[in-house]
Amino acid sequence: MNLLIPMDDYGVFVDKKDTVRVDSRFVAQFFEKRHDHVLRDIAKITAPTSGLSEKFRNANFLPANYVDSTGRKLRCVLLTRDGFTLLAMGYTGPKAMQFKELYIRRFNEMEAFIRTLVSARQEFPLLTENIRLLKDNPKPYHFSNECDMLNRIVLGMTAKQFRIQYGIEKKASIRPYLTQEQIDLLETLQKVDIGLLVSVPDFHERKRYLEWYAAKIRTEE
Repeated sequence: MNLLIPMDDYGVFVDKKDTVRVDSRFVAQFFEKRHDHVLRDIAKITAPTSGLSEKFRNANFLPANYVDSTGRKLRCVLLTRDGFTLLAMGYTGPKAMQFKELYIRRFNEMEAFIRTLVSARQEFPLLTENIRLLKDNPKPYHFSNECDMLNRIVLGMTAKQFRIQYGIEKKASIRPYLTQEQIDLLETLQKVDIGLLVSVPDFHERKRYLEWYAAKIRTEE
């Protein structure tokens, strides 16, 4: 399966549809249960007679396969936050509560990451894709810092500040509100920044290069 964000140590990952999921094998591991018992629990709550709607079942419990150490192809299930929550309701005790809290926190972190990425991807698709490829374990600030820097150089403010100043909806793209000159400069700097991410790892040094380049472009217009 192609992943937007690779699986972490808790089995949590983000798929290509920007959905956070957890592998049932890791749920079994952390809740100290046999995986076949976890699969049995999932089968019970997703059975046609359970009362769960087919829409919810299809959206939150994705059947999948994995290959074990002996080469056998075995079943697992990839659960969303809602699927995990429904499953974990039946797991009780102090240790289970600790792991529920841990997973809820991890889902929150991943979903915050996605919001940052989706917002950045609206404005800088080439840049965000290359950051994802270049960083082994990208963090939200890898995207937001880079995009904020480019917006400050061109607009004099971040996208968030721009939305506030012009009364634009919180999650809306700011591109429709920019002049063609601003869009052209942002796209040019985005392409330059992609190369600089490899050759100039230091953020502040990279920012100086881009500021110099933007000034040079403006003087030549």
